[in-house]
Amino acid sequence: MRYRVFGKLGWKVSEIGFGAWAIGGNRFGNSYGPTDDNVSREAIQRALELGCNFFDTADIYGHGHSEKLLGEVIGNRPDVYIATKVGGDFYHTPVKMNFDSDYIRFACDQSLKRLQREVIDLYQLHNPPIDYLQEGKVFDVLDSLQMKGKIRAYGVSIHFAEEGLTAISYPTLASIQVVYNIFRQKDAVALFQPAKEKGIAIIAREPLSNGLLTGKYSTPDTWKFFKGDIRGDMPANYLRTHTRAAEKLRFLEVPGKRTLAQAALQFTLSSEAISVSIPGCKTPAQVEENLSASDCPPLTEDELGKILTSLSTS
Repeated sequence: MRYRVFGKLGWKVSEIGFGAWAIGGNRFGNSYGPTDDNVSREAIQRALELGCNFFDTADIYGHGHSEKLLGEVIGNRPDVYIATKVGGDFYHTPVKMNFDSDYIRFACDQSLKRLQREVIDLYQLHNPPIDYLQEGKVFDVLDSLQMKGKIRAYGVSIHFAEEGLTAISYPTLASIQVVYNIFRQKDAVALFQPAKEKGIAIIAREPLSNGLLTGKYSTPDTWKFFKGDIRGDMPANYLRTHTRAAEKLRFLEVPGKRTLAQAALQFTLSSEAISVSIPGCKTPAQVEENLSASDCPPLTEDELGKILTSLSTS
């Protein structure tokens, strides 16, 4: 495992992290299908054994279940960084987005209990509307939590570059989490230079494009997702377009040295602006393949160029 510096915080984090959305399970939907908690615990433990020291989750993943599993296996280990998110209020019915100060304080305490930690290393706003970022009051409560020693640093998870550029204006912001993969690059790339200038770490989420860059969903007969799996709500045309594009990337595979999924992860790591890439993991086998990408042959300039050509003809 190779390590990178996490922005101005100076943390040395594994360049491949553990995305813990999937291990939240499928009880409440909005997931990646069924899970087995024992297998999930084994996956977390295997990641630790392979040198992963950055685990990213959110309180809403499995309505606290993902955090609970991480807490059971990792607990208060000081050599591991835990990043979680707040904003998806599942404590009330119906589930809603909630960035009120009192709610964030309450949710932080609940996350600390489930994670079995004395302090949350990185507390992230979970895709807040841009008006919250523009107003800025939401950062006051994060400053307060930091002063009280409940969180070490805070960041924001976003959908679009405009949101990230707005958040960057706050000097105490430590990180931005944004979708960055072969299929979706524009929003992340727009943040690279501004974030570098401010010492803000960038976390690349969905580096495998919801699994579509693994090459495992190349034909319609593989699109039989369980109820609750977010991919089951994706239009057939979207799946068809992206899986066909993934097939055109097979040239990135190197038998015995690099799988398509590992090549996709190497793509995210080809930019020095990325501090950590966080593919989702459900099983020890997925952990081993994902984390081994750190030791795979990096993409060459020729391969990166061919990727652009492939996308333009997809």
